[in-house]
Formats: sequence, C-alpha cells, structure tokens
Amino acid sequence: MDRSAVRDTTNPSLRQKPSNASDYTVDSTSTFVNTPSIAFTPDSPVHHRTGYRRVASFNNQDTAYHGPEHPLKPSRDQEHGLGIKNLKALPSSSQAGLSGPDASASAKPLLFSSFVQPRQEYKPAGEQIREENGSWDGYRTDPYQPSVTSSKSQHLREQTTAPTVQSFEPPGMHFDSPCLHGYGGRGAHSGDTSAFWTKLIKTSLAVLWCKSKEKLHHGKGSWLAISILALSIYSTLLSGLWLGVAIARPRFGHGISPMGRIPPPTASLLAAAIAKSIELSFVTVFVAFLGQVLSRRALVKKSKGITISEMSMRQWVMQPGTLITHWQTVRYAVSNLLGVIAMCGALAAILYTTASESLVAPKLKMGTLDRRLLYGRVATSFANEPYIGQNCQTPISVSVDPEYSGSTCTAIEHSGQAYHNYMQYLSNWTSNIAAGRGSSDLSERPAPLAQLYDNTTVEGSWVSIQNMTELSRQHSPSNYRRVVTNVTMAMPHAGVFGAMRDPINNILQPEHLEASLWSHPGLGQYYVKASVPSPVINVLCASMQKEELASIVYSEWPRGNGTAVNVTGWPSVGFDIPVHPSWLNSTPVDDLFGFGEKYERRPPVFPKLPLPYNTVLNTTGWFADSIYLLATSATEEYTMCSLRASLTARCSTEYEASISGGTMNAHCEDPDDDLAYGKSYGDTTDGVIVAKDWATVAGVWGKALSLNAGITDSAASNGRLLTQLIPTTQGLDPSLPSIAEALAVLAGSTLLLSSSDSPFIHFWNYSATVMTLKEPQHQAFTVALRFKDFASGGTQQWQGIFYVVLFLTFATNVCCLIYFLIRQGLVTDFMEPQNLFSLSLNSPPSQALDGACGSGPVGEQLIVKWHVKMDQQREHFCIESGEGQPPIKRCKTRPLDFETDKSPIVNTYTKLSSRHSSLL
Repeated sequence: MDRSAVRDTTNPSLRQKPSNASDYTVDSTSTFVNTPSIAFTPDSPVHHRTGYRRVASFNNQDTAYHGPEHPLKPSRDQEHGLGIKNLKALPSSSQAGLSGPDASASAKPLLFSSFVQPRQEYKPAGEQIREENGSWDGYRTDPYQPSVTSSKSQHLREQTTAPTVQSFEPPGMHFDSPCLHGYGGRGAHSGDTSAFWTKLIKTSLAVLWCKSKEKLHHGKGSWLAISILALSIYSTLLSGLWLGVAIARPRFGHGISPMGRIPPPTASLLAAAIAKSIELSFVTVFVAFLGQVLSRRALVKKSKGITISEMSMRQWVMQPGTLITHWQTVRYAVSNLLGVIAMCGALAAILYTTASESLVAPKLKMGTLDRRLLYGRVATSFANEPYIGQNCQTPISVSVDPEYSGSTCTAIEHSGQAYHNYMQYLSNWTSNIAAGRGSSDLSERPAPLAQLYDNTTVEGSWVSIQNMTELSRQHSPSNYRRVVTNVTMAMPHAGVFGAMRDPINNILQPEHLEASLWSHPGLGQYYVKASVPSPVINVLCASMQKEELASIVYSEWPRGNGTAVNVTGWPSVGFDIPVHPSWLNSTPVDDLFGFGEKYERRPPVFPKLPLPYNTVLNTTGWFADSIYLLATSATEEYTMCSLRASLTARCSTEYEASISGGTMNAHCEDPDDDLAYGKSYGDTTDGVIVAKDWATVAGVWGKALSLNAGITDSAASNGRLLTQLIPTTQGLDPSLPSIAEALAVLAGSTLLLSSSDSPFIHFWNYSATVMTLKEPQHQAFTVALRFKDFASGGTQQWQGIFYVVLFLTFATNVCCLIYFLIRQGLVTDFMEPQNLFSLSLNSPPSQALDGACGSGPVGEQLIVKWHVKMDQQREHFCIESGEGQPPIKRCKTRPLDFETDKSPIVNTYTKLSSRHSSLL
C-alpha cells in the first residue's frame, strides 16, 4: 500500500472502516492513550472532525478475513476515533500525518506510523520478505543463525500463509517469545480487544527487536576482568598494610620530622592520598562484586532471583545518603546475608578515610614508657673543681689569669645560681605562709629548687627525713636544751640532660618538631627516668653554748689569748694549728657530727666567734669531706652547721623536656621504683657514698656567697638572713625555713655542677690518678623513655572503634579477591545503570510494577523477584518477574522441525543459567 494513499483526503475509495486501533494513539513518549468514549453502531456513519478525513487506522490486513468472532468488527459498545494526546509533541498537523484543508500533499507520515500500518519498505540486511496483498510473510536468514534449506523455508512459508494471527508475525519474531508475554501474548489474556492489541503491538515491535551482539561472559583476559582484578589486588594489599600499620603503631622518629627524610606535611598528604586510593578502589571492587553476585543470581534459573531493593545496594556504597533518603529499600534489602554484607561495605567506605586519619596517618603523640639503654658522655669525676673551673665560660682566659681565672668564673657562677635558687625557694615559702600551708613535716614543706642551663627547672627531694624534736632531745645535755636540725637534700644527676641531647642516642628533640608545629607550638616533648646515682647534700646544724665552742674556736684557745685573729694569713700563716695525725680537741657534739678518731674526721677550727648576724666558715682540713659554718643569732645564740655531699643509690633521675623548657627532679626512696639506682646496680654501701672532693667545690661556693664575711665582721646580707632562720625551738618551725634547709638550697647548684660530665655510676672507673679524661667516653645506663614523635595509632582511647572499620575493609577486600579469582571472569553487570536501562527498555511491562511508572516502586513492589531470561532462538535478553505470570513456561522458544547449532551467546547463557544458586 502506497503511503500517498494515507495522505490523500480526496479519494473516497481509500477510506477504510474504523477499528479499535483508532481508539488509541501515541503521545510524545510513545505511550498508548485511550480517547474519550463515543457511541458507535455499525450502521452509523463514520464520525470525522470537521474539515478532516480519517487516517487509515490499520493496513488492509484488518479485513483479511471475516467471521462471527472477527476481532476488528466494531460493536455499539466499542469506542472509535483517533484520539491525540499531547499534540505539542507533534510539530504540525501535516507532519503528524493528519489530513485537513491546510495539509500539504508532501506531509510526513504519522509519528510511529508502524503502529497503524506496516513498514513494508523496511528490509533488514539478510532478510528475505515476500509481500502478498500487503501481508507479512517470509523467513529471516541471519548471519548469526544457521542457514536452512529452501525446502524447509518453503515449508515455513506454507505454514505462515494461513489466515491466523501468525500471519501478522514480523520477520525475525515469534508470537510466543518469552519477552512478549507482558504485552498480552498468547495465553496471557482473552477477548477480542486483547487479541487485537497483541497483533498490533507485535507488529510494531518488529523494528524494535534486540539481538544481543556480545556474550554475557567476559573472560579473565578481558580488560574489564583484568582491571577489576588489579584493583582488587591493590585494594586488598594496601588495606591489609593499613590495618597492619594501625595495629603495629610504628614510630617514625627522625624519618618524619622537619629535618628528616619526609617533612610532616608531606607525610600527612601521602597518608591521606593512599587512604583515598584504598577507599576508591574498595568502592569500585565492592560495587563490581555486588553486581556480579546479583547478575549471576538473576541469570540462574533455579535461584531466588533479585529484587529492586537489592538492585539499590550498589547505591549505598556510591551514594551513602540513599541510606537515609531511600530507607524503604534498605529495610527490605538488609534482611538477607548479601544485604548485611552490603551494609557493612557501605559503612566501611563511608568511614575508611576517617579511620585512616585516626589510626594510620602519622601524628605527633607520646609513646609508651620503654626501657632501653642510653649513653652519656663522661669526662671527669664527680665534683672535680679544676674541671669545673676550666669549663666555666669567661672571656678571661688562663693566659690572662693563670691562677684564678677558673675559680673566679666558678665563684660568680656559684653566687648567681645559688642566689637565684634561694630567692625562688624563699618565694615559695612566702606563698605557703600566705596560704596557711605551713608544716613542721619536712616532706610537706617546700621542695628545694635550682636552675640548669637557664631553661630547665630542677626540683630536689628531701630524703632521710628524721624527727627533729626527738633528735634534739637525744643530743641535748641535761643542763642545755639543744636544737638540732638535720636535713638531706637530693638533686637529680645533671649528666642526664646532656645524654638526652647526645646524637648517639638519636632522640628527637622538641625543637626539631617546632618547625612543623607553627600552628600548635610547644607540643614536642619527651620524658626519661634514668637509673643513675643522685648527688645529695646533708646539712646538720646544732645550737651550742660558748663554752662548748671553746675547743674549736682559735681565739678561745689559751694560745689565742682572746685576741683578734689576723685574717690575712688565716689559717696557714702564723697559726700553730696541729696537723694530722692529731685529731684535735674533742667537743660535746663529737658523736652528733662524727668528730674524732672513732669517725676518722677532725673537727673544724674557726678563727673567732662571729658577731650577731654574722657567719664564719671553715673550708680547710686534712682530707676534709665537709665544710663547717658558725653563725650567731641576734640573741647571741651560736649554731654550728656541717655541709657534706655524697651520692645516693636510693633515687632515680626524672627529666621531661619541651620546646618551652624542661623539668628535672630526683625521685627518691620509692619502694616501687624499679629504676632506683640501687636496684639496677646493687653494689652500694648502704645507699650512700661520700664524695670527698665536693668540699673543695663547696669552699669556693662558700666564699662566693660571703659566708665567711664574719671573720671581718662585715655583716653580709646573706649571713644576716641565715642567722634569722636559726630555729629557737626543738623541731621545725611551720612558718619559717630552718638555716639547714636554707644552706641546702644555696648549695644545690654545686651538686648540679659537680655531676655534669661525671660518671653515671657511683665511682670513678677510669684512671685512679687522673680525674679528667682527655677524650670523653660514653657510658651506658638504663632508662625508661617515652617521647613525642610522629607515629601511627590513635591518640584517644575511643578511637579504637575504628579498628573495626579497617578490619571490615580488609576482610571484604579479601573475600572479593577470592570471589574474582574463583569466578575466572565476569558476566555482564545488569546492575549498572546503562545495562539495566537497555535490558528494561527491551523487556515487556509487568503487572508486578503496576502503578510504578510515575513515582517508582513502593512497598511490596520492592521485593518482587526478577530474573534475566533469554529467547535462545533470537538471542534476546529481557528481565521479567517471577510472580503473577501465566503458568506456561515463559522462556520456551518456539520449536523448529530441524536442529540448529547454538551460538556462543546462547551457550554462555545456558551455562550460566544452569548453575546452582550461591549462598549470596
């Protein structure tokens, strides 16, 4: 039939009777639309719009045969007319194929005219079509299908010439194809109207039929399979490495530092980039895994199929917000094992970079307290005065002042540090008194303080604490109420400070990290607890009567005659003081101070009795291990004090440093301290080793502090303050420090100077005659060390929950990798939007989704089971639901009376669809 006949509105012979087809039309979205009902009778004239003639509703096959059950015979109850919906979709009436007064003779045919008349000029390559009286007939020869003999082709033609519905079958298509049942195919519906629509739609789909060009399965050598496997391997290895780093929590030390191999900003960026690559590869692999599981399940005939809610699981990973916006699908999908796995994978993908930042990314953190060996530099013995003088920083060299250059510098250093420490100590006392925190218990009184290298605060400890009241009573004569004060102060080993900065120990210093912490300064830090001996000083003071002092005051001796002493040559020039082996005179306090042959210690000899508010000093004596001070109070009460230094094994040294400075203290007499020097070394004498060389250092210190100013009655300020601190009652005054405590604090700086560059053991283990080494040596000692550097691992305890995320990611990656290795290739992922769209567009509509075309599926529609089926004869795939369908076998292809070889596409589908369903 010529198309010009359709457009010719003047030839009455070309007009046809109306049919059901005119009751529907096609809108701009190719949807059949029902027109308004109009009463119709067979004898009534044809209804036309004014000025228009009706376009033929169907081809001349509408009247191929007539009978009592003719499906196209109209009745009174049937509707007619050509309803047009959404005319805006048509450019003009002439282009739409409508005839009218203004229509052009060259107008184009009606949109989708194949719905109302066959496209007889459509002759696909490889098809032989015979046209007789406008009807479809013939057999399609397809290069993808086996050729048939002419006899069999003629047999098929004879079968198709019968005046049945089959005569309307387009080339290359069967009415009983499994992909047409949703359109009202054979057995799906009954009634004349359904029969008509079956014939109409099947005829129109002749030009829309889809034949798969590629196989379902992509071999392991395909680019898709290789790329997915490569990403899976990468994601598995890297996520496993990331989990291992998070568990091991390595410390990077100098490796990540401003002066190290990797600057901290670069390290953070690299960690973030690697974590993001793991996340992206994991998402890609996991989405591919979900697609493979669901696609294979949809293909397997005996499987339970897939649901729309399961199809949306890939969106949970790619668009996590859908877990909230489309919660309806979530509640259906998580009810099975695959849904739970998908939910875990989605949570892992959401939180992975956060978990990596918390547990893997290098960050500045304090490490654990680890025991190890440190090495410190040893150059001299403890309290070596010549060494201290040689290393004192002064512009006056030995060449300028060969004899006193070092001692002068040392004296200034002593006085500066001692007075600074003393003032800090007195300031703390003032604060305590103002706050009412005074105490007579030495352990609760202010601790001794010192300063080391101007940036380290040193805090000593009061050790060997005694009951002063009981001690005073024990050594008081019957006629005199003696006041005794005995205090022992321990200071940390100053050599630990240098050891922590020695390059041999490779410890990251706080200043090394400061360049990377400009926004958060002061975070560099380390702490060490060293098992080394601690220097201590014992100050023993006792009040004495003038008569008791007569035996040790030269001016009170008979040979002194009570005359003034010539201080110019004291004590060596012009004084006949007995020398060793004389033990000099005995005193009432010999047992208290340890004087006499019994203790192998000679008592001091003072030049005179000082005036009130004055002090005199004795720093000479044969092999003296102590220095002695005689002070006179305002009430002319005399007090003699001895100062003696030693090393104790009952302490350990603690040192904590930061960019703003450091603190060092002596941790003493703690029974639970495993790093106390006595527990590490063991070979000590009752925990105390007297340092006899310290008396020489103390002599320079005492003169620098004007403690001997009383010999000339100079009334020095320091002496005045010290005499005001002389206790007047047995026991410690809660509101004032004692003179013994004050002297200990003043002498604390000498202990720090004496321990610098000295051994980290309690004796000199080098040359017995040379106390100074030409080349310093490193000596090992045990420490417990923790420090801040860049390390992996969480900084807060609650961050441990992110280990679950890292483990889930790694475990999921391992499972996906095993899955891809076992499957040896991929099938077409029908969950991908482009594949699902193509499959759905070439599939029939389903009653299971009735009403879902506008707003999407809801409720029970989300759990309808779907399978991917194949018309094996035509190699066409479609998706159909497994519910609400006719009881016939929907995937059965019309049998032929001859055998043909199956194509690779059919073989692949047959192999995949016949497998057993997996647990997922």
